[in-house]
Amino acid sequence: MYLNTEVKKEIFKGFGKNEFDTGSVEGQVALFTHRINHLTKHLQANRKDFATERSLVLLVGKRRKLLTYLQGKDINRYREIIKKLGLRK
Repeated sequence: MYLNTEVKKEIFKGFGKNEFDTGSVEGQVALFTHRINHLTKHLQANRKDFATERSLVLLVGKRRKLLTYLQGKDINRYREIIKKLGLRK
């Protein structure tokens, strides 16, 4: 499994306050980014998997909404998470 408890703890430790900080915007965006990268690799190998393609589009929308929220709330945190994750915008 690509997303087990240890991987989630590492993501939340790197982007949240600690490994148990699962509700922070930065942690959620990092988790969504990890899932988006995995689904993108899957779709490159399985081009006709339309259910996964739909899931990918929904995840990208969720991440975009969280980033928009963070941009309005605290622009410095937004810029930091964009730079850490290497997202364009």
